Amino acid sequence: MKASCQCGQLRVEVPGPTIAVVACHCLACQKRSGSPFGEAAYYPHDQVQIEGRSSQFTRATDAGGTFDQFFCPDCGSTMFMRGTKNPDFTGIPIGLFDDPHAMRPVRSVWEEHRHPWVEIPTATQHFARGRVD
Repeated sequence: MKASCQCGQLRVEVPGPTIAVVACHCLACQKRSGSPFGEAAYYPHDQVQIEGRSSQFTRATDAGGTFDQFFCPDCGSTMFMRGTKNPDFTGIPIGLFDDPHAMRPVRSVWEEHRHPWVEIPTATQHFARGRVD
């Protein structure tokens, strides 16, 4: 499966769909994505092939780690992410894939920041601080 930024300069290829798709409602992901939540499909680093130039922004997480966001220096699209919570995995926003409808979130996290009108009906796991469903 292939994914690319808006201008096409930065591209990612992975072997196929993954079941590890997460919707995150934390305030930082809302700011990163410009929407009520961020989402990504996660793959082991060695399954992710990256072509093109990227810039990096690293931020602290509410859980005490760091989260690295890699984006296209030309168009600004966030192409992939890596964090200390799952250090062996790379996340790719599913909207960047050539077929963005091929995957659905199975996990919804930081739900204490979820906008009340947002529902993730495909998620079988729901997490909020101090609560796990």
